[in-house]
Amino acid sequence: MRLLVTGGLGFIGSNFIRHVLTEHPGVRVVNLDLRTYAGNPANLADLRGNPRYRWIKGDIADPFIVKRCMAGADAVVHFAAETHVDRSILDAGAFLRTNVVGTDVLLRAALKNGVERFVHVGTDEVYGSVPRGFSTESDRLLPNSPYAASKAAGDLLARSYFVTHGLPVIVTRASNNFGPYQFPEKALPLMITNWIDDKPYPLYGDGRQVRDWLYVLDHVRALDLILRRGRPGEVYNVAGGYSCANRELVERVRRLMEKPRDLVKRVPDRPGHDRRYALNFSKLKKLGYRPAHGFGAALARTVDWYRGHETWWRPLKKDGGYRAYYRRQYAARLGAAS
Repeated sequence: MRLLVTGGLGFIGSNFIRHVLTEHPGVRVVNLDLRTYAGNPANLADLRGNPRYRWIKGDIADPFIVKRCMAGADAVVHFAAETHVDRSILDAGAFLRTNVVGTDVLLRAALKNGVERFVHVGTDEVYGSVPRGFSTESDRLLPNSPYAASKAAGDLLARSYFVTHGLPVIVTRASNNFGPYQFPEKALPLMITNWIDDKPYPLYGDGRQVRDWLYVLDHVRALDLILRRGRPGEVYNVAGGYSCANRELVERVRRLMEKPRDLVKRVPDRPGHDRRYALNFSKLKKLGYRPAHGFGAALARTVDWYRGHETWWRPLKKDGGYRAYYRRQYAARLGAAS
């Protein structure tokens, strides 16, 4: 199989590429990634020289580079996206360009090239806040952040290409991922890396927002399964099966890392913060999926990974762009909370 992966230098994409190359000796991967701030070649440094892997630097919103990368592809797994809710609140423009326009460029090229599968990787945030029960794949989309709205638009575009053109598209919607190689602006790596340095972690609002946590190595197994056995035109929820409030997660990590309570700093809640996400993933279970990693063990492995890979994350946090963003988003709040 010749596989085009978009956004493969990112967190989930890099874990997916490593997984498919390990598990499927017949797969060859072209990775189309622009290398934006969250795309890091170091995520796949172990694949340098691998004849079955090739990275092409390019923008998914550029039809010419997409045409070049799509040529000869049997299947596409589309990860490339702007993903951080806080950044989308500050400036939604990049989210619309990548998550909507870029997705459309890829879908058009896939249709023209007759690809056999197109997996569009999405998020549970498109369902909006779920006060009770669990979101199913047929539920209405009610996104509440610019990020979630841009991803919902991508989902609907993908569906339209299946209905209108017969392009064999499959949409996935996953819960909160965690694990190795996650950019340190996201909740868990920010918490872990801050606490390695005995710096405070900002907890939004009352901390009662509930999330389902999905270990990234389980997520990539699920995507591999969906790529091979999923039904075109369908949507598949992907979850880890472990939910907790943010403040419970913070306390669990704090105890695991043996840090004092005063490193948890309550800060004002962000605008439009969804209260609860919860996914029904019984459709995926019917394909044979079960999470292979218990949450506690996966969380401990994640903490150990960041402790053992400071040479990976420290340069990212020292970058001028990251520091400017951190000061803009958190530093003033943390100062006011202390």
